[in-house]
Amino acid sequence: MLNFAIIGCGRIGTKKHIQACIENADIINLVAVCDIKKEKAEQASQIYSAAVTKKPSVYTDYIKMLESENIQAVAVATESGLHYQVATDCMYMDKNVLVEKPMALSTEHMDKMIKLAKDRGLKLGVCFQNRFNAPIQELRKKVESGGFGRIFHAQASVRWNRNRDYYKQASWRGTWEMDGGTLMNQCTHNTDLLIWMLGGEVEEVNGVIRNFNHDYISTEDFGGAVIKFKNGSVGILEGTSNVYEKNLDEKLSIFGENGTVVIGGLAVNKIETWRFENENSHPFQNLPDPDTVYGNGHVPLYRDFCEAVTTGREPFINGEEGKKAVQTILAIYKSSLTGSPVKFPFDFSTLEMKGYFNK
Repeated sequence: MLNFAIIGCGRIGTKKHIQACIENADIINLVAVCDIKKEKAEQASQIYSAAVTKKPSVYTDYIKMLESENIQAVAVATESGLHYQVATDCMYMDKNVLVEKPMALSTEHMDKMIKLAKDRGLKLGVCFQNRFNAPIQELRKKVESGGFGRIFHAQASVRWNRNRDYYKQASWRGTWEMDGGTLMNQCTHNTDLLIWMLGGEVEEVNGVIRNFNHDYISTEDFGGAVIKFKNGSVGILEGTSNVYEKNLDEKLSIFGENGTVVIGGLAVNKIETWRFENENSHPFQNLPDPDTVYGNGHVPLYRDFCEAVTTGREPFINGEEGKKAVQTILAIYKSSLTGSPVKFPFDFSTLEMKGYFNK
């Protein structure tokens, strides 16, 4: 059993991280939960104890929690802008860390997190749980087996609605200091899948962002990009929170010389098109949607991370893998700021975008 703790008991923490601990109770012992708002931590503890009949300790100070409890691994599910500080504090106290996306908001901070984990012999995992979706796993098998032949290009789109009520729920949302905009918050998962399927090595990004319809936030509500990969493939990314009047869809489309696949659904969880020689359908075309856009991937993601800690192997989505989508979105921001394509590698932070829409 791995002694575990959760830092951050907001919406994602209570909906998905607690569920993942409950459904992996055979290998996870949730020792403690922490949130600066005690009532949220209490709620998370109660949800867990109702299912597992063991009540995790409740804290409002994560440093005190780490000093007081026997904890081997920590999930960081705080506001995005706090991921770096909380994760590094935990690693300096020799805790393995599973961090929500985005792992940090600057290339420098991501690099420091990756190096710190290696230097201290710890595991660093990132919550890109949609990689565990059954249709995504099927697609990945086709990519790895060469079923597409040469992959020409791929397109990822997130066409959702986020209104004023959404941003009112938390003051950190839609800020460059703590969040980023639609690309960083809503589109990171699909960006990760796009990069993963196209080989993972980005060469250049040409991007554009706009704030069309959300003058009460500092960041973008639309972003698009052409992403050039070192292997010659091209990715096209589109993300918007302006869809009238509710979420439309999230899609990942892959186009190769011997195959075409489109995966859609609420959380890229349903195969819509599956075309290869002698294959024009797939059983996963009729899968039901999950209960939320978070999908159901946190459960297998947690199991993979815990097994990585106990066996010493790398997590399926480690720091290096978790960095790629965030770095690509930072490249879109930098491209928008400079008006030029951004070649990799580069250094950038969301803080450099402050005031961008006030010009």
